[in-house]
Amino acid sequence: MAALRRAAGAALAFRRTPSGIAAAAARLIAREKLVHDQVAAEPRPTFASTIARLARLENESGAEAATLGFLQNVDADKRVRDASSEAERALLSARMASQMREDVHRSVRRVLDDPGALAALDPEDRALADRMARQYRRSGLDLPAGQRAELERIRARLIAIGVEFSRNINEGDGAALFARAELDGLPASFFSGRATAAAEDGTEQYVVTTKYPDLVPLMQLARREATRRRMHAVAEARCPQNIPLLREAVALRQDAARLLGYRTHAEFALEENMARAPAAVLRFEADLRARLAPQAERELRELEALKRADKAAAGEPYAGLFAWDHRYYANLAKERRHSVCDEDVRQYLPAPAVTRGVLDVCQDMLGLRLARVERPDAWHPDVEMYEVRDADGGALVGHFYLDLYPRPGKYNHACVVSLRPGYEREDGSRECPAVAMLANFPRPTADAPALLTHDDVVTLLHELGHVFHALCARTRWARFGLDGVQMDFVEAPSQLLENWAWDPAVLRRVAVHHRTGAPIPADLVARLVAARNEGAGLFHLRQLFFGRFDMAVHSAPDARALDIPALYRALREQVARIPAGPASAAAGSCGAATFGHILGGYDAQYYVYLWAKVFSADMYATRFRRPDPRAGRDLRREILEPGGARDAAAGLAAFLGREPDPAALLALIGCDAGPRHVTADGET
Repeated sequence: MAALRRAAGAALAFRRTPSGIAAAAARLIAREKLVHDQVAAEPRPTFASTIARLARLENESGAEAATLGFLQNVDADKRVRDASSEAERALLSARMASQMREDVHRSVRRVLDDPGALAALDPEDRALADRMARQYRRSGLDLPAGQRAELERIRARLIAIGVEFSRNINEGDGAALFARAELDGLPASFFSGRATAAAEDGTEQYVVTTKYPDLVPLMQLARREATRRRMHAVAEARCPQNIPLLREAVALRQDAARLLGYRTHAEFALEENMARAPAAVLRFEADLRARLAPQAERELRELEALKRADKAAAGEPYAGLFAWDHRYYANLAKERRHSVCDEDVRQYLPAPAVTRGVLDVCQDMLGLRLARVERPDAWHPDVEMYEVRDADGGALVGHFYLDLYPRPGKYNHACVVSLRPGYEREDGSRECPAVAMLANFPRPTADAPALLTHDDVVTLLHELGHVFHALCARTRWARFGLDGVQMDFVEAPSQLLENWAWDPAVLRRVAVHHRTGAPIPADLVARLVAARNEGAGLFHLRQLFFGRFDMAVHSAPDARALDIPALYRALREQVARIPAGPASAAAGSCGAATFGHILGGYDAQYYVYLWAKVFSADMYATRFRRPDPRAGRDLRREILEPGGARDAAAGLAAFLGREPDPAALLALIGCDAGPRHVTADGET
């Protein structure tokens, strides 16, 4: 990686006041209205004066709109976060209203209905015209006036619900107090610098939150079942106000889909995806579930045996294996079978060194050069910024930010957010993209730097896959960047990069002991890699559960009659095979309240993680498992650079040199049940 340098390119303004955010949103809305007015008033509409004019507006307003909405996820000041949420709601509402303007639609329609005007377009401009035509149809412009007004009302309410749902998750962290004895099994590092508070009996106890760096190690390592059960209950009881919001959103989505002529919201959501229809997804999931069942059943029996043995040794009755037991006994099985202790591995994964090493791997593979930027003008002192250039010629590719550690009010999962879209300016020069990666890795302590788990390294690589997908896209129009990629392919490059977390050569390159600087021992690497598929059957069934729940609520005949908590618990037990626990423990709890994907753009589309994993496994096995010096550059040229301007199936076939082979996924995860052939549209 190159030395530190100062940032180049257009600056982004993250330091905002609440009033400044509101004023900026108002200016943006006014500017967008002006452009729509101009398009509507065109006396002789052309592609350049209508479709291209609207797309240039998206190009030019993208960075300001993204920044205004982004701050709700990261700013330390709650007033700024609230103003950002309101700005996002106002912008989305204004854009929805613009999409419903009949006068604008008439101007655009005149171009879309002119075969001569469309025949002269190059492929990306034609793709833009086709996508805009679908957008207007899916927005309801073909409906009678009364139905259009109803659809607009529904979508305005959905925007408000989505903003509120997300804000509740970001700010609704749970916490519990535990005595030291209750946390038996947790390493000393878990307690270093940990806050304490007075319990009801007056004793000082440790504060454990539902942030990942607290929750995950407790659920993996706490020996006392009562501790795990109580922490699980705290996590499941978060954000109860989100359940009625989710129920309302699902019902409104159903109403909107039916107004547009679809039977369900799932049909509407999947229309532009590779899968095309819910039936293809259900076939895919059913087939994969059947293939995973024998492996998952063996894993479940093993975990139950471990818990039975613990209960027998303690002289206690065995009542079952429950949701709060899964991580603990899965971790125990891994330790016993492979002699892999996550805490031992963490000592070789200091976040700064791992991040540098992983970025070096990515830049070498993709033909890029990265340089860390000095004193970036970011939203928080924790944030790092990097400049990305092409290794051949040095042209600027873009910038990315890393915000890796938790803090109050921050987005509490992991994601990548586009901050400045990449596009071609009118003069032919290029506006380079900027993106932010948000994560919640363990913070540094007084005794050690931030130490990652190996799962954190997998997450880091996954999210960096999105980062480089966004940065490497070279499209004329911003709407064909990362956010324009078909939803059931967009995860494939990220899942591809996860494989490098299991590559012995990469681990030896990036993993060094945080105190001694010694490289990770070869035998520890071998044991870690051997443990890769430990629990893979149950893990993938859990992913299928989330996808099945998502599809069920968005395909229900009567969404208003849904008992969402009951459906969530029933499907978790049925599909993931791990029950929530006795009714007394499950009462009043529902993990769906913090299932951010379902109102965060993945509605009826959570299946995409496993669908895309079929493709990522094949890409890895075919092009990267054996040395292929062209593979990284080919990935950049055929998959990343076209973004959403090219059909994903075409790019995949070009990269592989053939149609994808779904057998690669089951081979990768160690499933010994031979698969039937599953095509890109879910046929078996």
